[in-house]
Amino acid sequence: MILTKNDKKYSNLYDLKKTYKLEEGIEIVKKITFTKFDASFDVAVRLNIDPKKTDHMIRGTVVLPHGIGKNARILVICDSSSEKLAKDSGTDYVGSDEYLKKIEEGWCDFDLLITTPGMMVKVGRLGRFLGPKGLMPNPKSGTVTTDIEKTVKEFKLGRVEYRTDKYGIIHNSVGKVSFDSAKLIENIKTLIEVILKSKPSSVKGNFIESISLSSTMSKGVFVTM
Repeated sequence: MILTKNDKKYSNLYDLKKTYKLEEGIEIVKKITFTKFDASFDVAVRLNIDPKKTDHMIRGTVVLPHGIGKNARILVICDSSSEKLAKDSGTDYVGSDEYLKKIEEGWCDFDLLITTPGMMVKVGRLGRFLGPKGLMPNPKSGTVTTDIEKTVKEFKLGRVEYRTDKYGIIHNSVGKVSFDSAKLIENIKTLIEVILKSKPSSVKGNFIESISLSSTMSKGVFVTM
């Protein structure tokens, strides 16, 4: 097998088969990140679940104490009585039918869509546009809410959604490589604590099988808490 220049750098910096302490793993990821931009710092948590079982689908939101280093572009779909409140909360876009029409026409210049329960009838009709992009609001992700003000502010401060994929793995950004290690540690521990509380009663034994850290385009480093 021919090793690339970066593969050779990796082999000199850490053992891909070894599991490191969290603090060590973070430092390794910082060393093996060779991108010229400030890469995202990511966590992959493999769970001891059966993704085919409904009660094993883990999903929710968590407010990371130090955010993820990205200002999410938020669209709020609400009735006219809530528009001023949404604007004052710091949302990027707010409206109703005019934005629903734009989405139907292909507009998608936002990272998160928040709406109220009463507007879900209209928003739900756009499932074929929003669903494939992972933008469909959902009560479990906190994006269908009666408290627009609190929800927008929390997502702006660092509230993120987590959920398992079809392989039973949760992939989440927990910051940027440029973050201080102490901030990354606190963000990671906060996410892991929330995931552990989501353990289904039918799961026996260890809930978390493995935790891997990586950055954009880097290899993974297995860690233990």
